Amino acid sequence: MEVTLKGEYVRTHSGFRHWVTADGAPGPSGEGGFQAAPGRYHLYVSYACPWAHRTLIVRALKGLQDGIGISVVHPVMPEQSWTFDAYPGATGDRVQGLATLGELYRQVDPNFDGVVTVPVLYDTQRRTIVNNESSEIIRMLNQAFNAWGNADLDLYPAQRQSEIDAINQEIYEQINNGVYRAGFATTQAAYEVAFDALFAALDRLEQRLDQQRYLLGPTWTEADWRLFPTLVRFDAVYHGHFKCNQRRLMDYPNLWAYTRDLYQVPGIAETVHLDHIKTHYYASHPQLNPSGIVPKGPELDFGQPHGRAEHPG
Repeated sequence: MEVTLKGEYVRTHSGFRHWVTADGAPGPSGEGGFQAAPGRYHLYVSYACPWAHRTLIVRALKGLQDGIGISVVHPVMPEQSWTFDAYPGATGDRVQGLATLGELYRQVDPNFDGVVTVPVLYDTQRRTIVNNESSEIIRMLNQAFNAWGNADLDLYPAQRQSEIDAINQEIYEQINNGVYRAGFATTQAAYEVAFDALFAALDRLEQRLDQQRYLLGPTWTEADWRLFPTLVRFDAVYHGHFKCNQRRLMDYPNLWAYTRDLYQVPGIAETVHLDHIKTHYYASHPQLNPSGIVPKGPELDFGQPHGRAEHPG
């Protein structure tokens, strides 16, 4: 985590930016040679992390569970690295049996001294990290593995890419990263700027979703699945732990129903692990929660009928 002199939280950039492509040609960045194939690539994830959650969602929607394995870290993140310690739902390192994710980073780059982050897309054939930037990994999962997954589903269709990119940018700056900018701010001024921008953006989305079922119309796209991980964590974590408490998600009729709508898409509920989510945030940030106590609430029923199937738009 980085904080400016003004107390503003700044997210660290991802360092591995190669691409898996259907034919192994170079992608938008990095070298070539990473050809899509079932069983070759492995995802390292935390069920708690919203960025890793995106990759699990797209893996499920594209039907790639058999072709791309996963290793799930312990939900509590020590300062130095995610670990593969035992915890209900954590898997250990299924590729090499490593103790920490940091060991994998240093295997690939012995001089690595950056932030050990999830998700990680790992090439078991070349024994290297392909990419650790979630926004790029989900594009690879969407496009490169169609021969082994749901080729009929395209979350980022060419004709809608400019629309998707535009709303993604707003959602990332004000909401996905906005909750972190509020939660990790170290000055009142920085916190209030992030807080105000966050709730202004949520208010705009509430109005947008009054007119249409999903962000860009009657069908969901990548943009919806980039927003969902933040919304599904909002009342359990961000409202209290990150002081994003002007309103709960449940106080937004459209956003709350929209979140339930997405949660109820087949395969998505299995990607949501509130026990990992709450344990991670409340036990990993002693500067925000020195006691490490994980709250028992709130009660959240994402399985309630959402009533949006007949929504206009």
